[in-house]
Amino acid sequence: MAYSVAEKHSIRETLSKNNRVIAAGIVFTGVPGQVIRNGAVAIAGKRIEWVGSDADLPAQYRSWPYEQYPDSTVLPGLVEAHAHLGTEWREQSEPDVIDPLPLEQGWNVLQSLHEAQQLALVGVTAVQSLGSRYYADVVVREAIEQGLVAGPRIVAAGAILTPTAGHGWKNGSEVDSESEILRAIREHHKAGVNVIKIAGTGGFLSKGSAQWKPQFSIEELKIATREAHRLGKRVAVHAHGTLGIEYAVEAGVDFIAHASFVSDDGVTCFVPELADRIAQAGIYVDVASARTYPPVADEPRSPRAYELYRHGVKIVAGHDVGIYGVTPSYYVYGLRQLAKQGIPTEEILISATSRAAAAIGLAGITGVLQSGYEADIIVVEGNPLQDLVSLEKLQQVILRGDRFLPQSSHDFCDWTDDFDYLRNNTGVQHALETRFAYLQRQQMQQW
Repeated sequence: MAYSVAEKHSIRETLSKNNRVIAAGIVFTGVPGQVIRNGAVAIAGKRIEWVGSDADLPAQYRSWPYEQYPDSTVLPGLVEAHAHLGTEWREQSEPDVIDPLPLEQGWNVLQSLHEAQQLALVGVTAVQSLGSRYYADVVVREAIEQGLVAGPRIVAAGAILTPTAGHGWKNGSEVDSESEILRAIREHHKAGVNVIKIAGTGGFLSKGSAQWKPQFSIEELKIATREAHRLGKRVAVHAHGTLGIEYAVEAGVDFIAHASFVSDDGVTCFVPELADRIAQAGIYVDVASARTYPPVADEPRSPRAYELYRHGVKIVAGHDVGIYGVTPSYYVYGLRQLAKQGIPTEEILISATSRAAAAIGLAGITGVLQSGYEADIIVVEGNPLQDLVSLEKLQQVILRGDRFLPQSSHDFCDWTDDFDYLRNNTGVQHALETRFAYLQRQQMQQW
């Protein structure tokens, strides 16, 4: 029987915690309509062993350590379906460095780890990295999988496929022909990516690329999708422009990022018929759509989300975390923006747990509180089904059965309704440090 390096030498195996039961006033399983009042979850090592009413807890679990949260909710760990881990480089502090490339590569790996752990700090236990320099997201994924460091589960794309000087070229793999597309996908496969990310249209943060213009033809996208699927990889396409969205649907991709419906003149124009086609094709769409143009007063973030939801599109929580101005602390704020549009809170929680897990290729593994799933779990004070603000009141984060104990430095912001107006909030940082200090002392006692 063959064993991988991770199976032979997993550091995590040596740190596995004891079996235990977590009981709470509410258990939200991640399955539509399945909410358990006064429920409990039995965790055996890395996996969920049993979920049900606390009163029905089987006898074999009653001797296990028992943690009770009567005024709280236990739910699956949150999923960020669209992040960019390790995409930024800052000038080195040492002026005598002649070749900054080795520093830049190392920096991107460390930055990827930092952002991944910051996401875990807000309750995200799985993240899809849709664009990362130097395969930094692949490196961090392996470090986490093998137990070298603690962090969320990572689904990695490596560099974005884009034409020369196309959207995201600084973090991209530039391709200008069908043969170059095939070669890049095969190189990504060799590097160990989980998903292929393609910049199907221009973007807002790359000079010289128009958001409404497709960057690849339908035939090129079809070739890319066929090759990626042949190699067992899903395909995620960045598409702001309406024509680019249409090309992605025609090509049979698995995931569309943004879906902003920007027409040829740069004006936003939602197309109901195209939304219906997306829904019929079963394509997942994240909620990172751009703001409407011409501007709409007091418009919430993710303005296309409600329209897509009404047309039956499988929307998922994905906020473009990692781009300029969107830190991990944006996550819950982004969910609250969906509620502001009128999307029901249960639908929002599904989009952030079980559906998002399925969208990034982790169906049957995480995103649901059910026997056999991995124990990626959060505990929050209050009831997020009534108020999503409860998700900001984290009491516990569990990654594969282990409590996540972050460092004392946090990247939290006080998000206001004005996206462009951010203020560092030391009070929030202090509250989080205090909250997790108890867990850290508790774990030290166990060791």
